[in-house]
Amino acid sequence: MTTVPAWGTHSPQEALNSLSIERREPVADDVDIDILYCGVCHTDIHFAHNDWGYTVYPLVPGHEIVGRVSRVGSGVTRFRTGDLVAVGCLVDSCRKCHACQDGLEQYCEGGLVGTYNSPDYRHGNAITYGGYSKRIVVNENFVLRVPDSLDPAAAAPLLCAGITTWSPLRHWNIGKGHTVGVIGLGGLGHMGVKFAHALGAKVVMITTSPGKAADAKRLGADDVLISTDPEAMRAHGRQFDFLLNTIPVSHDINPYLPLLRRDGHMVIVGALDALQGQLQAGALVMQRISLAGSIIGGIPETQEMLDFCGEHNILPEVEMIDMAEINEAYARMQRNDVKYRFVIDMATLT
Repeated sequence: MTTVPAWGTHSPQEALNSLSIERREPVADDVDIDILYCGVCHTDIHFAHNDWGYTVYPLVPGHEIVGRVSRVGSGVTRFRTGDLVAVGCLVDSCRKCHACQDGLEQYCEGGLVGTYNSPDYRHGNAITYGGYSKRIVVNENFVLRVPDSLDPAAAAPLLCAGITTWSPLRHWNIGKGHTVGVIGLGGLGHMGVKFAHALGAKVVMITTSPGKAADAKRLGADDVLISTDPEAMRAHGRQFDFLLNTIPVSHDINPYLPLLRRDGHMVIVGALDALQGQLQAGALVMQRISLAGSIIGGIPETQEMLDFCGEHNILPEVEMIDMAEINEAYARMQRNDVKYRFVIDMATLT
């Protein structure tokens, strides 16, 4: 084991601060990575505050990791020292179930291993620590290659915000001829706009905030629909093939269902808590509308997404911060005061 500097917390009430963690020595199929940048996700805040009730402390968050390979195990064939690589929300899975065999490790039936706050059952059930640290050791099957054309600092949020929106767009084969509504313009929503636009769809940003219209169009939206305007909502009825719902908190989805055409789909990617109101099933039944959910993505589709971004020069909008600014970044995220993702420069760790 090697002692590594990191930032984390020992309790829900405690601010994040510097601490030391232990990283395992690489085994034959491991890649040792010096972390250059780590994105900051709202999930990090939920775990730090134990909002979901199963945080194991001490906690070191961070699952949007970009770094350089510092060494590889004797059996590693896909990477070598110096490669620019990334690690997302997963560092292992059972690798045997139907989901894993289909390259959808995020739905692993045997139990996935999260990048942080997760028992690593192949390595003594040690709790995993995330990317707010100097280095990380990951099995090569869960390491991704970052295209040289991408700015590594800005690429970090692709590993969560990017793949969370890419995966449903690809699964439902969104492209030219489709009209896509992206509900909510935040860390997820702004990537949904960029991806849907690049895939050739007509994109409408759906938001409660008229002040976001100019930014939405700059990001690639063809139009903006203010969801608090009943007349505008009626005028857009039955116009959408697909709604990507990125709202990260509990809300009522019923007002959005009439926007969908027959056989349209709404996919929830942001909210994990119970939704508000009673679902109006008639809105689904009368137009054969589908309501679905999606979470992150598997390793193959995450690599596909990174390669697509490299080919089309797609990157998140980011604000760089020093490690010592992380607590203020959390507070700003809770006030929705970020456009659109924070990224930590890990050179500021020590």
